Amino acid sequence: MIDFYKKILDNNKKWVEASLAEDPNYFEDLARQQKPPLLWIGCSDSRVPANEIVGAKPGDVFVHRNIANMVIHSDMNMLSVLDYAVNVLKVKHVIVCGHYGCGGVQAAMNNQSIGIIDNWIRHIKDIYRLHQARLDAIEDETERFNTFVEVNVKEQVFDLAKTSIVQSAWKSGQDLTLHGWAYGLNSGFVTDLDVNISSDVDLDEVYQLKF
Repeated sequence: MIDFYKKILDNNKKWVEASLAEDPNYFEDLARQQKPPLLWIGCSDSRVPANEIVGAKPGDVFVHRNIANMVIHSDMNMLSVLDYAVNVLKVKHVIVCGHYGCGGVQAAMNNQSIGIIDNWIRHIKDIYRLHQARLDAIEDETERFNTFVEVNVKEQVFDLAKTSIVQSAWKSGQDLTLHGWAYGLNSGFVTDLDVNISSDVDLDEVYQLKF
């Protein structure tokens, strides 16, 4: 444990040295401001590093992560990040990125208790219940698992669109598009799930807020 801790401190020094060797003003410029065009809502899984996946530098991606990349409308942490990204940083894109092999999604497919996380997993189970007929009809377990990962991402994108934060931005004419991706741990490639929302017209009328 001590060796690992020392290693990551040493790695930080090497990273700083390498960054300054490439650009002596790297950190001075970075410290002045951040203007990321993208908010990334992803899974906490350590194998899914937002910046590296899209080849972005520090300052390019504003990031929020939680178990199974969920957008829970009562989650003040997520809402605070979203509000800051949309209304202060003026991001133009929000990507919800799930990943195949997600442990949170897999846990929602069975009844094994894990601990306090069971209460979080229940939100994912609600997604399964909404799509149960389709998912249960898939006989191959891996295919069903992968499909559930994709379905969950799509539902989270729509849940983003339902927030007052996003709808208010659209109402004011702000350029903001929501996207859904699934990342392949065993390939490194992302799959665009073809859910790209830039207005409330794709929402059921009951969710369309009037300002």
